[in-house]
Amino acid sequence: MRYNAAADLIERNVSGGRSSKRAFVDDRGSYTYGEVAKRVNRFANALAALGIEPEQRVLLCLHDGIDFPTAFLGCIMAGVVPIAVNTLLTTGEYAYMLEDSRARAIVLSEPLVPVFAPLLGSSPFIKRAIVSGADACDHLRMSDLLESSAGEFVAASTVADDICFWLYSSGSTGPPKGTVHIHSSLVQTAELYGVPVLGIEENDVVMSAAKLFFAYGLGNGLTFPMFAGATSVLMAERATPPAVFARLREHRVSIFYGVPTLYAAMLSSPGLPAREDVRLRRCVSAGEALPEEIGRRWTRHFGVDVLDGIGSTEMLHIFLSNRPGDVRYGTTGKPVPGYDVQLTGEAGEAVAPGEVGDLAVAGPTSAIMYWNQRERSRSTFQGAWTRTGDKYSRDAEGYYTYAGRSDDMLKVSGMYVSPIEVESALMAHEAVLECAVCAKEDAEKLVKPIAFVVLKAGFMAGEGLREDLKQHVKNRLAPYKYPRWLEFVDELPKTATGKIQRFKLRETAAEPSEPVTAAKRP
Repeated sequence: MRYNAAADLIERNVSGGRSSKRAFVDDRGSYTYGEVAKRVNRFANALAALGIEPEQRVLLCLHDGIDFPTAFLGCIMAGVVPIAVNTLLTTGEYAYMLEDSRARAIVLSEPLVPVFAPLLGSSPFIKRAIVSGADACDHLRMSDLLESSAGEFVAASTVADDICFWLYSSGSTGPPKGTVHIHSSLVQTAELYGVPVLGIEENDVVMSAAKLFFAYGLGNGLTFPMFAGATSVLMAERATPPAVFARLREHRVSIFYGVPTLYAAMLSSPGLPAREDVRLRRCVSAGEALPEEIGRRWTRHFGVDVLDGIGSTEMLHIFLSNRPGDVRYGTTGKPVPGYDVQLTGEAGEAVAPGEVGDLAVAGPTSAIMYWNQRERSRSTFQGAWTRTGDKYSRDAEGYYTYAGRSDDMLKVSGMYVSPIEVESALMAHEAVLECAVCAKEDAEKLVKPIAFVVLKAGFMAGEGLREDLKQHVKNRLAPYKYPRWLEFVDELPKTATGKIQRFKLRETAAEPSEPVTAAKRP
């Protein structure tokens, strides 16, 4: 049976009578579903005119704006495979992706042209470079291609199991992995999570702090709103609290998607809006476990729960989540209907309630492989199951609690210690803005927890506060879990998605100096 994901998302709105309804709002203007349909068709025609054939690949390095959905869906409409990549990487990282993917063309935002300049003349595969912006820098200008192409296009004759698009993993360890998804997966994330769990509706205005090139942001800002006929607010700049607050107010956003780090920063910002100044009815968090205290503070202030969930690039979006009306802060909720999850021990045995195990998930949105990485594909995609690399426990009521990554768990005095549990205890202290916990060896080479702490404005680092924070954890957790070392830092190292780069903290903790040195907060 023929199926094209882009044609599906476009046609359900055009035939549903929403051609004149706003689909996207970006920094330059707003665009109706009818206008988006023509833009997508024009881009598909432009690709064909440039000689880019079905099943060939096109790299997209675009800031969030109307040209992202135009290029992403235009490629899919034409049967071409878009590869959406992080806009914050280095020339060397892009060189790896271009060589690995053998992309035939690249579409990039004008400010990123200098980063790619050394690569555009050296790649043996790239036929064309298309630039989104006023100055194409001697390359093809996207606006010119759209103006000169027809607004009608017959969707490529693809099927549900055809390769549709790639997303590269963040590559926190080792080279990034080209994660390959099929046509059916986009709509299935909306059918399984977007509508029945999130509850997105046609009259919603949504905004995602996570950018469209991430799996989380792609569902938040493109798939879900287009599936439901809602409106998506796109923001090219970094998601700082002031930038987010301005758009929440201006566009009357009803669904907001963030990450724990941003929620904490927003709550501590002097510009935090009053409850009555915004229209929020639903908030979502993913990327890392949401500290219980952050969730409770957000609910107290805005009267809206934060639905904490977990997804992955491999599964495309959230598969384990809290629900509206059933939020249990400190947990990641229960499996999203349509997904099965299991927890297993070191020997592959099922773990008992309350015990920590390795999380695997089975569901229809799983990627089919990592491109050119057979061994890593085989270790991750095992039959129907995808191994996530996360450790979780499940209580007797079926709620799942995050216990860290498989390589982040600490074994102290022969017992597992979850960094997340210690971090949650620290976050309950009034002085702590952000924190991260990892392992450090003591003088006897025994593993103990070390905490890196960012303080809120108005609090001063010092030995007294350090000891107070340690005692604060002792009062809440088993004594062996408290951090033996506690270092005050100005900021935590993070990926572009806002995830804490724990491997960098482990490297710092492994330095021979005693105590561990770090940039102190003045």
